[in-house]
Amino acid sequence: MKKIICSLLISLSLSSLSLSQNPKEEADHYPIVEIPIPDNIVLEVGGIEVLPGKRIAVSSRRGDIYVVEGAYTDDPGDDKWIPWATGLHEVLGLAWKDGWLYATQRPEVTRMKDEDGDFRADIFESVSSAWGVNGDYHEYAFGSRHDPDGNIWVVLCLTGSGGASSDFRGWCVRVTPDGKMLPTTSGIRSPGGIGQNHIGDMFYCDNQGLWNGTSSIKPLPVGGFVGNPTGNKYYELTDAIGKRPQDPKSGSRISTERDKIPELVPPAAMFPHGKLSNSPTGIACDTTGKFGPFTNQLFVGEQTMSTVLRVALEKVNGVYQGAAFPFRGRFKSGNVAVRLGPDGSMFVGGTDRGWGARGGKRFALERCYFNDNEPFEVLQMKAKPDGFEVIFTEPIEEKSGADIASYKMDSYNYIFQSGYGSPVVDKSNPTIKSASVSQDKKSVYLKIEGLVKGNVHELNLPGVKSIEGKALLHQVGYYTLNEIPKN
Repeated sequence: MKKIICSLLISLSLSSLSLSQNPKEEADHYPIVEIPIPDNIVLEVGGIEVLPGKRIAVSSRRGDIYVVEGAYTDDPGDDKWIPWATGLHEVLGLAWKDGWLYATQRPEVTRMKDEDGDFRADIFESVSSAWGVNGDYHEYAFGSRHDPDGNIWVVLCLTGSGGASSDFRGWCVRVTPDGKMLPTTSGIRSPGGIGQNHIGDMFYCDNQGLWNGTSSIKPLPVGGFVGNPTGNKYYELTDAIGKRPQDPKSGSRISTERDKIPELVPPAAMFPHGKLSNSPTGIACDTTGKFGPFTNQLFVGEQTMSTVLRVALEKVNGVYQGAAFPFRGRFKSGNVAVRLGPDGSMFVGGTDRGWGARGGKRFALERCYFNDNEPFEVLQMKAKPDGFEVIFTEPIEEKSGADIASYKMDSYNYIFQSGYGSPVVDKSNPTIKSASVSQDKKSVYLKIEGLVKGNVHELNLPGVKSIEGKALLHQVGYYTLNEIPKN
């Protein structure tokens, strides 16, 4: 076996070019190392967790868990794969706590412990199996790591991705340390992953489909409703979070329905279908400060396009919203699990079985890391009453930054409907009236006429240069404007 530093192809299709304007240059900042998988293992990664002693645990959709040694290095001679457990049921979440490895399987959360130090599980305990499951292909269960209270959050895909034939399908539930299941958030359709931000708030990715005009990342507040009413019939099985919310009107817009349905929580960031993401998956937050300039931001796997996205959120009027950006492409398979290690290594694993992916391999496990060569990027977009503040990772050239011709903004939305997905609708072209560069030259204030509440605001920045004359590595960001600040 040999570890391979992934090289990037020179010739690109137009579709991949829209995801990553400078794909060859991404490797100059964030190289990818392929971790070789033994020939006798069909991995199909579903979950990744960091273990003590520079080891990681990797789970398979086929029900196996392996402990991998040597994953943090480029040396193929130190790789070792140890089977921790086999014969489980589609493990799509791993979490390590107090010497136990917790696995979210399709029918339950299980915890396992190695008692004799050989990195193989000796004790298996069922923590909770209180939700419903049948033989339907789409009844996935994605599990989080432990939240600050010790709970594991599980997002439950609808039956067939469009029905709710088993209890609490279309819900997020919490599994407490003592094994109690707490129904938490309704309105889920087809999740691809779950994770928390730096302050412990939980988010998940939902895929385009019924009541999801495009894919997105959504917060999971206790008692919230995130848009798809199919599973809301299970409010009758719980009194933990109040009454069933009113069903939304098909053909409307999320911003319109929010005025009628207090429980309705909008996506924090919509991912334009075909441009940025078709199937978003796992979520990792950089709390290490060792993964470049993006501390406390979220990184999201993308299965179809074999990429990782970056999401920079803020709260405006108490509501999460923010911008999504391309980050890194050219992974080898369809990314499902994303996990950051304590040294800033990003472990990414996935599969293309049943879902299809551009990466080319049936399954893969890779490590992406920051090589201390900081990229010139948009760090964050912040909403203002009359525009956006755009913050950069490096100081910008004042002339290009102050020229409104360096920018272009489009605004659009998606239909909130019971049918599958949505075309782009409600298009507009907000006018950039002025661009004011800050004194430290690391941000610009764009005054904009024509902001639209509820719309995606796509900002292209082809003309902005750094003080060294560099173009932005990625020249586009997609900001979901749920709320316009009051001041």
